[in-house]
Amino acid sequence: MGTFASIEEAREHFKKDRFATDAGMQIDEMSEDGCVCSVILSDGHKNAYGGIMGGVIFTLADLALAVTANQIHSLSVASQVSINYLSAPKGSKLIARARCIKNGKTTTVINVDVADDTGRDVAVFIGTAFKL
Repeated sequence: MGTFASIEEAREHFKKDRFATDAGMQIDEMSEDGCVCSVILSDGHKNAYGGIMGGVIFTLADLALAVTANQIHSLSVASQVSINYLSAPKGSKLIARARCIKNGKTTTVINVDVADDTGRDVAVFIGTAFKL
């Protein structure tokens, strides 16, 4: 069993992640070693050129990393992350699917794939979380 007894408990905990929640990001699914988070896109997520700001994509992936890492071991914090932006989103929603690829003694490595609701691959994010 993970840190959180239910998805509702995880949602309540991550309400305190104000940057992500104020941007409309939410936890949709959660398992022992992964989660799905999403955000419905709005004009407030756009950059000066009318595209979705890279920081929105990064923040959604970072939230999925945090949920997954802290489900595996609370308290965990990101120690290194990397993102490759693949394509500009074309849909109205972003979905981040996180899964643990290595659960070690002191660190957890998590892969997050971000796509839009048209199925377009938007970014690949990988992060290492340090277990406190």
